[in-house]
Amino acid sequence: MAKDLAAVGPQLRSLRLKRDITLTQLAETTGISVSTLSRLESGTRKPTLELLLPLAEAYQVTLDELVDAPETGDPRIRQRPIERNGHTYVPLTRRPGGMQAFKQIIPPDAPGCGRELQTHEGHEWLYVLSGRVRLLLGEHDLLLEPGEAAEFDTRVPHAIRNPGPEPAEVLNLFGPQGERVHLRARPKG
Repeated sequence: MAKDLAAVGPQLRSLRLKRDITLTQLAETTGISVSTLSRLESGTRKPTLELLLPLAEAYQVTLDELVDAPETGDPRIRQRPIERNGHTYVPLTRRPGGMQAFKQIIPPDAPGCGRELQTHEGHEWLYVLSGRVRLLLGEHDLLLEPGEAAEFDTRVPHAIRNPGPEPAEVLNLFGPQGERVHLRARPKG
C-alpha cells in the first residue's frame, strides 16, 4: 500500500505536465492550494480521497487512472440503468465530468410522460438507433428516423418523445456546461 501511495506523486506530476498546466492553474481549478499540490507531487503529502476527487475531475480521468491502478483486464462497463420520467438511460461511459454517453430507451408516448419542454445548461447530441423520435426544439417539431442525428444547445426549450407504437432507442452524448460534444472542423486560411 505504501508503495502504491508513493507512486501517486509522480503520476500526478506527469498528468499535469502532459497537459501543460501550472500548479497555480491547477490550484484555481481544484480549489487545492499550490503548496498542497506541490507536496502531493513530491510525495511529502499523503493523497486522500478528498484531494484526489477534484484532481480526477480536473484531469478528466477516473480515480484508477489517477493513481495508476493496475488494469482489471475487463473493459466492459457495468453500470446500472437509470429510470427517469418513464425513460431508461443506460450509461455507456464512466469518466467523471466531461462528455457522457448514454443509450436512451424511450417508451411510446403515454399520458403525462415528458410532456413539458425542458431547459438546462449544456449541449446534447442524439442519434436514433431504432424507432422514431419526435424532437420538440424551440419552435421546431422534428421527426427523426433511424440513422438521423440532431445536435442542440439544451438552453433551448426541448422535449424528446416517441410517437410510435414500439420503444425507440437513441444514443445520447451530453456535453458539460459550456462545452461542445464534438469538435467542428474549421476552414483553413
